[in-house]
Amino acid sequence: MRTKLHDNIDWVGAIDWNVRDFHSYNTDRGATYNSYLIRDNENAVIDPVKGSFFKRWIENIRQFADPASIKYLICNHAELDHSSSLPMAVEAFPGVQIVATRKCRDTVVNYFGGADWNWRIVKTGDEISLGKRTLRFIETPMVHWPDSMFTYVPGDKLLFSMDAFGQHIATSARFDDEVDPAIVMEEAKTYYANIVISYSNFVRKTMEAAAGLDIAMIAPSHGVIWRSNVPTILAAYKDWMVNKNKKKVVIFFDSMWESTTRAAEAILDGATQPGVETNLVHVRHSNLTGIATEFMDAAAFAFGSSTLNGLLMPAAAAALVYMEGMRVPNKAAFAFGSYGWAGKGGPDQVEEYLKRGKYELLRPALKFPYRPTADILDEARKAGEALAEKALEA
Repeated sequence: MRTKLHDNIDWVGAIDWNVRDFHSYNTDRGATYNSYLIRDNENAVIDPVKGSFFKRWIENIRQFADPASIKYLICNHAELDHSSSLPMAVEAFPGVQIVATRKCRDTVVNYFGGADWNWRIVKTGDEISLGKRTLRFIETPMVHWPDSMFTYVPGDKLLFSMDAFGQHIATSARFDDEVDPAIVMEEAKTYYANIVISYSNFVRKTMEAAAGLDIAMIAPSHGVIWRSNVPTILAAYKDWMVNKNKKKVVIFFDSMWESTTRAAEAILDGATQPGVETNLVHVRHSNLTGIATEFMDAAAFAFGSSTLNGLLMPAAAAALVYMEGMRVPNKAAFAFGSYGWAGKGGPDQVEEYLKRGKYELLRPALKFPYRPTADILDEARKAGEALAEKALEA
């Protein structure tokens, strides 16, 4: 397996071929836990790995260096898919200094103890000389935890970006130009939509802080390393962090006896206009990961639910909560759906979610009893046309 980033800088991480769930993130292509070894007058490891892959990690390090020779272990982020190997690493790397932000150190201590470990607390602008190479640190709070930071190697123009610019892909290829670029960008977008987008304001500040860096390679903690498409992923993040929408309409819905389905299809018919990308998503037959990715760059959307026990459908509720957590209010929307004898329910509750999400409501909820009439379906088509008109403004 090829591991070399630069002379004496190698990938020593682990590949998780079989993981399919990452705290509700569907990782259909698996994942990697990237870690990097820098050999110099003093050796450093950039980022630990998930604890269950500790033995593999140590085996990979041993290909290049004695674990006892590791002077610095850089912990860019305290989340457990990285930090859960730290207690074992402290034993495997005797005398190692764990380099982290103050908040990272405090979070790790809350998880594992280790207040007496050999910590070296750093902040933006601090540097460590390894000999020929220097490590420079940049705090990146809320990208995507308060403790996060970047590690930069100026001489190689190499940025170790932690979770930023990551993707969940299990592959024996290490670099972006060794994998289908469409897949890499698809997974990078999915990663941003499900992990990062809630903190886009902080991403903007981080991008501003990193703007002065000369970057030729980006080595994230998940997925492939960017070496041929660095400008592409930086440009994509610049669009994503400002919630730039496409001329796109998505109709999300869940239905009990297909009444709401018929309305959704009529809305889709109306929204299908020249220059507008459209999609129809049955939320119960999809997953939150895919829903978030479709939602991320839609300029306008409709969300429908039929009524179950006076409430909206459970899968619809889950999707709306997930979408609300993404915090992307610059979208136009409306609610729709059917109800029965109760006289209210699903569509009314959907509209409450939309109001709380601060989306621009194009119309009152399109709701109807039992089955949609021809008049209701005609109204649905006109509502879809309104979505398309709004999307064309993007």
